[in-house]
Amino acid sequence: MTALPAANRLWRHVNGWGRIVLDALLPPQCLTCDTPVAEHGRFCAGCFNATNFIGAPCCDRCGTPFAFALEGGIDRLCPQCRAEPPPWRRARAAFTYDEHSRRVILPLKHNDRPELATALARMMARAGADLLAGADLLVPVPLHPRRLRQRGYNQSALLARAIGRGSGVTVLVDALQRTRATRSLGELSAAARAATVEGVFAVRPARQAALHGRHVLLVDDVLTSGATAGACTRVLLAAGVASVDVLVAARVPDPRQA
Repeated sequence: MTALPAANRLWRHVNGWGRIVLDALLPPQCLTCDTPVAEHGRFCAGCFNATNFIGAPCCDRCGTPFAFALEGGIDRLCPQCRAEPPPWRRARAAFTYDEHSRRVILPLKHNDRPELATALARMMARAGADLLAGADLLVPVPLHPRRLRQRGYNQSALLARAIGRGSGVTVLVDALQRTRATRSLGELSAAARAATVEGVFAVRPARQAALHGRHVLLVDDVLTSGATAGACTRVLLAAGVASVDVLVAARVPDPRQA
């Protein structure tokens, strides 16, 4: 009966020394600048204050931040969601996608910095706590195999796994697949993005049964126009999932205007 607590104490002791050694070899620095910080994966005070975190009040459906609590009315919806609701149930983001947040998002995505996923996942989990509380499965937006080979990892899968470790929610990393490669969406309008990803995503047949009737939390790095998240949501709903919410690290103020 005492072996397990003793082993846990030993692990904490060894793990604590490991962190001390790591900090001595690689002193913790801010996520977006060279300022020393107390521990890895944190912002310095200046960068924290420059980060536009998204919290309440925001649109209950798409997560667009409101300037004041009554802006969304009694139903807490933005005008766009009233006129043209997205296919997902709710979407949340940790912070706004802007010049400052790109300094932590883009290195994860393009500069071979997978370790940034852990810090981003922690902030995402805080922003999406309500979504995580009702989720059965975490499903990352997939990369095409060709791009996965080029990049070496899927940043959305890294984020989903890190969120899963912290929350205990099961991650179904290969639930979705891209059926064909597409051009980069970066410079496209919202309408062009939607046309480009039409029919691109599919549920992997071997995961159909695991998804049926479950509440899915779709994970991605950035919500821009909502085209990718919408396309993934529609195929998940068609496969019989009970609901789809969306959780991202960052988003433009209103994705449908991108």
